[in-house]
Amino acid sequence: MFSHMMVGSNDIAKSKAFYDATFAAIGGKPAMADDKGRLIYMHNGGIFIVTPPINGEPATHGNGCTLGIAMDGPAQADAWHAAGVAAGGTAIEDAPGVRTGGMGALYLAYLRDPDGNKLCALHRMPAA
Repeated sequence: MFSHMMVGSNDIAKSKAFYDATFAAIGGKPAMADDKGRLIYMHNGGIFIVTPPINGEPATHGNGCTLGIAMDGPAQADAWHAAGVAAGGTAIEDAPGVRTGGMGALYLAYLRDPDGNKLCALHRMPAA
């Protein structure tokens, strides 16, 4: 359904440090930069882009928006979360862990990137 996801940034260097660290924690590679200064990450068939807004206005995060990143398991989600906090992100919501609800048991870890974008590491736990 999705071709890519993109977030805005007011400080591409700070974003690169944050996203390079979080993607490295889950086996990804550092960003490639295009001629417009956008950071492009390709991992597990997905494309994630960080960009200064093309209209010249400041980047803002979407209130109520969350970008979910699939994880192989709880350990990978924890590594992603720790790398993000160490690279300037902010831990939000509850501590990483299992939550149950209508979607079954999910292991979730939440961060805000340096520009305030809300991110969620998600692993679907095996059925009991």
